[in-house]
Amino acid sequence: MFKGFVPGDVSGQNQVKSSMQRGIKQKILEQYPRLEEVMKEIWPKEAVMVVAKCKDHISLVVVDKVPIFWQERDGPWLPTLRLVHKYPSMMPKMQVDKGAIKFVLRGASIMCPGLTSPGGEMENVEEGQCVQVTAEGTVHTCAVGIASMSTADIKSKNKGICIDKIHYLDDGLWKIKELN
Repeated sequence: MFKGFVPGDVSGQNQVKSSMQRGIKQKILEQYPRLEEVMKEIWPKEAVMVVAKCKDHISLVVVDKVPIFWQERDGPWLPTLRLVHKYPSMMPKMQVDKGAIKFVLRGASIMCPGLTSPGGEMENVEEGQCVQVTAEGTVHTCAVGIASMSTADIKSKNKGICIDKIHYLDDGLWKIKELN
């Protein structure tokens, strides 16, 4: 999703009205209820919030020049990996086996066998839910994406793509610490 993404891919940044800010914040809290207690740290009331429009119909929520959430078209808001590293309990965790790591770190979608093999682990999720992907033997999240199958379907089918629309370590969004 963000392979080759650079700050020049941001076509415009707009400061949004407070009513729109509240709407975005409310949607994010509905998606990630575990963030309720720390939302004031992530998104202080006096912070400058901007929505950056990027190529491929991607929008970024930028708070005090730091991208914290992204969205493709009108899809769900997904956190950046830097935010997930600060608040790892914010979303369900899926763990891929060692054989999948090199593919995940190149931006590949997650395949079912990577989660169902002996090194893989899964929390119960529904189709369309946002998840973080960790790798066997590591502590930090290496990717964020959207489950294209429920946990039950992943276990029963064990074939095909189960997590899609990936933002992964060392991709273009990861390399952007601040947007000016």
